[in-house]
Amino acid sequence: MLLSVFVVAISLALFGMAVFTLWWQMHAWRTPETLAATSFDRPDGDSGLAFSLLLPARHEQAVLEHTIQRLLESSHTNYEIIVIVGHDDPETAAVAERAAARDPLRVRVITDTHEKKNKPKALNTALPHCRGDVVGVFDAEDQVHPELLAHVDHAFTTTGADVVQGGVQLINFHSSWYSLRNCLEYFFWFRSRLHLHAEKGFIPLGGNTVFVRTEVLREADGWDPECLAEDCDLGVRLSSVGKKVVVAYDSDMVTREETPDTLMSLLKQRTRWNQGFLQVYRKKDWKQLPGRGRRMLARYTLMTPFLQAFSGVIIPLNVGIALFFDVPVGAAMVTFLPAITAVVTFIFELVGLHDFGKQYGLRVRFVHYLKLIVGGPFYQILLAGAALRAVWREQRGRNEWELTSHIGAHLQDGRTSDGPTADDRPSDGRISGDRAAVLSTAADRADIREDAHR
Repeated sequence: MLLSVFVVAISLALFGMAVFTLWWQMHAWRTPETLAATSFDRPDGDSGLAFSLLLPARHEQAVLEHTIQRLLESSHTNYEIIVIVGHDDPETAAVAERAAARDPLRVRVITDTHEKKNKPKALNTALPHCRGDVVGVFDAEDQVHPELLAHVDHAFTTTGADVVQGGVQLINFHSSWYSLRNCLEYFFWFRSRLHLHAEKGFIPLGGNTVFVRTEVLREADGWDPECLAEDCDLGVRLSSVGKKVVVAYDSDMVTREETPDTLMSLLKQRTRWNQGFLQVYRKKDWKQLPGRGRRMLARYTLMTPFLQAFSGVIIPLNVGIALFFDVPVGAAMVTFLPAITAVVTFIFELVGLHDFGKQYGLRVRFVHYLKLIVGGPFYQILLAGAALRAVWREQRGRNEWELTSHIGAHLQDGRTSDGPTADDRPSDGRISGDRAAVLSTAADRADIREDAHR
């Protein structure tokens, strides 16, 4: 009897969680009007804001030069690029200094002298040096569209926003079985889910392509230097004091990135994110949000990585109990409810993969759909492992920054394992002149070690 009650209770809880998650994930596609409202409005030609673009880089000599060059191709006329490098990272510093020497009016280099380094400490080091009205954050491997700043400027001006969150998209879906799912996660998160959070007044910001008015950022004392999800933490703190966040997604304007190049690298990245979400949850800034609904959304969102990991383990266990143990027929049938939502989610993911390929001009074949389905349970196991590792690290008081290395897999000139596509071509169809050199450097640096601190 107790076993039956337990099975039914867990099944109903998992079913409810899955329904809510799927509904939120589908937010942008509910109506054509909702989908249209998620895009950037076209700029009217006026550029009234100045931007300070922060580019923290640690052991990123393989990709940094390309990112700086892409930022320098911006059509906006009023911006500066501040590259933050560690005092103990001469290779990356050399790349940054060369870029600054070529364009001293646009590019400056700031040295982070913290003994233990991480991304928020690097960003805080640069914040006092920012001259612009708006601070933008990018990662060292980012491929940024030349028109992005003009669109962001227009979004600030027309909406009165304190924060504008642009889209980020992993592109190299063909690199491995897990890259496929990793890319699709980003697609759903930035294409749809973040828009719901902005609408509800609670948003965990993304790690880059996020723009904050400089005075707002300084009032908030910048980023939490000890948080492993400094982007999420900043979004929660700003949401909690009522700052207005606007999210805009346009497949032409997204910042393109690459997936982690190994499973271990992905595991460490997810561990860091999960631990960071747990840290933000425990800080309890979200409790200042007005309204019980917002606080419930915050609680659920910050705990989602662990709930997903739990569901990935418990769903097959529940089904096994229903099949092989003596439980009432009604209870056994209830255990299959989460499995039904899992099937519906898989179908939605298949449709999403098709839409992803269509929007980015990527050649999605039958084998990719098959990999998406077959790889689902294994990807869930990886997420569960990352969540458990995050809890273990938090309990042990370990919060060192595990750096995700980058090799430039997303910089390939419109090529995938399935032949040429238009996935990585500038909007005018040309190939950047520095791309071949970057790819060569990326290949030489493919074995860049993961450093314990950023």
